Amino acid sequence: MIHLLLKTKKFIPNEFHTSFFDIDFKELYNNGLRLILSDLDNTLISYEETKPTKKIIDKFAELTNMGFEIIVISNNVPSRINVFLEGLSYKGVGNARKPFLIGLRKSLRVAEKNYSHKETVIIGDQLMTDVYCANRFKSYSILVNPLEKKTEKWYTKFNRKIEVKMLAKIKRKYSDVYEELSLDMRN
Repeated sequence: MIHLLLKTKKFIPNEFHTSFFDIDFKELYNNGLRLILSDLDNTLISYEETKPTKKIIDKFAELTNMGFEIIVISNNVPSRINVFLEGLSYKGVGNARKPFLIGLRKSLRVAEKNYSHKETVIIGDQLMTDVYCANRFKSYSILVNPLEKKTEKWYTKFNRKIEVKMLAKIKRKYSDVYEELSLDMRN
């Protein structure tokens, strides 16, 4: 029912990729994006993991060398982000309350430089929080497949049920965009 109240266009990401590692960050940089706000749970690591993998650490280093600033942003508690970032030189924002904009605004405040919405890319695994929030913030949005759905919390599972209905609505109203973004890979 809630999906009927929300504007469908706000749930369409600018890009869709299978994983964080499939994103063409060079193209994003060439298009003027400089700040990466990445979701944590099921975007970078599963709910069962607490520490970044070597692959994540190496990718973050590559992106930093490329000129990006990275902030990990999550609706989860700050202590979870602190454990993930322990020993690393990246910042994080917990209790972001996505899809509300409070966490995104806080991320811009803790960033080392002044970034505009147009220089910011928001990456996450949920339409209902990450993409919707990014689009309301007027930032670039990238949707990735969740890493492991079976470990998700009850509230994320609830969001996934709404997401399925929203995807059907997107497919119905914007079939060309739906096909272009390959959103059917999520089902």
